[in-house]
Amino acid sequence: MRRRTRSAIALATAALVATPLLSAPAHASTDGPLPGPSREALVDALSVARQDAQPRTDATAPAAPAWGAVLDATLDEVVAGPVVGVTARLETPDLTWRGSAGAREHERAAPARPQDRFRASSITKPMIATLVLQEVEAGTWSLDTTVDEVLPGLLEVDVTIEQLLSHRSGLPEHLGALLQSRLTDPDDFDEQWQAVGQVYPVADHLAVIRALAREFEPGADFHYSNAGYVVLRLLLEEVTGEEVDDLLEKRVFKPAGMRHTDYPQKPGARGPYLAGAAYTGELGAGTYSLPHFHPSFFDAAGAVTTTTADLHAFTEALLGGELLAPATVADMIDPRSDDFYGLGIYRLPDPCVPGEHLYGHDGAGIGSLSMVLASLDGERRFSYGLTGRDYTVPPGQMQDGAAAVLNTLAAATC
Repeated sequence: MRRRTRSAIALATAALVATPLLSAPAHASTDGPLPGPSREALVDALSVARQDAQPRTDATAPAAPAWGAVLDATLDEVVAGPVVGVTARLETPDLTWRGSAGAREHERAAPARPQDRFRASSITKPMIATLVLQEVEAGTWSLDTTVDEVLPGLLEVDVTIEQLLSHRSGLPEHLGALLQSRLTDPDDFDEQWQAVGQVYPVADHLAVIRALAREFEPGADFHYSNAGYVVLRLLLEEVTGEEVDDLLEKRVFKPAGMRHTDYPQKPGARGPYLAGAAYTGELGAGTYSLPHFHPSFFDAAGAVTTTTADLHAFTEALLGGELLAPATVADMIDPRSDDFYGLGIYRLPDPCVPGEHLYGHDGAGIGSLSMVLASLDGERRFSYGLTGRDYTVPPGQMQDGAAAVLNTLAAATC
């Protein structure tokens, strides 16, 4: 057993409880024992992309296809550090590329492949938001419909569907407390990694959500909360009479052509995938392999497994008006807070076109990181999934390997 001081454990389970999300600095996502990268960290990575892309405007710059070699080299470089495996994809009118590097699982020989599945984590949120907004379009409810109108008494405070989608409900971020509830010794780092393999029924999620104090009164502020998407799942299942995995398959995955995406009910994935891995350095025992991670820990806030090809299919179908009406898409991407987060999707400054934005979401999972971003017209899209998440990185900062992949992909689209 590895016992740690309280300061070290603050970088693990307590981080979810203590660290405010999407404030200043804002955290883009928080799915695991550490908060995900802040908005500022993501913007900084994209500003590097703008600098990297600048030479292409010079007459002596290499032709666009040379970016393929640069991207291949970037992936090879990042797996020399804590990253175990990575897969990435890029599509523009001038360049189509996909690549991978490293291994599917820590200390296993099978190499990562471009078509491998990985955990989407919080990229699940725009998919759940799509289902919710389909119900709004159908007239089942409006954005102003409250939880109490659908499931009376589910929460102690009544919040609207719009507030849940946009993280303005005031619901607490509950996953850290949920994980702590399964630990017999909060200072045992090894026990934490075993606990993420347990089953977490939705009733357990709700019990923790109800027990934690609200961050603020509904609508008063912005606080990233996975709890809101657990609640949205329950609302969807109540009004449709169907399970969320079936809803996603019929109304998002199939119509978008996402043939290798799933909402799994148990560890692993259908077909080859990148198993989670957590790098802890001196905090723990180096790198932990996490193929046993159970998706019920995230529930509808981040259970989906996918591929880069399917993420591109999703963003193309969503932004292109195939899953929702164009007017609904416009409302969905309209920021509700800090010129950033809309309804299950956010935007970041486009490093290639001043004044424009890229739209998508990142995922910070247990032992994994992922992202998909696209221009509004869908002409430029890029995505990645990687394992070997570095838990020695301070909260809010971006892991070096993920930042390198992000800024190189972005630069190559300019």
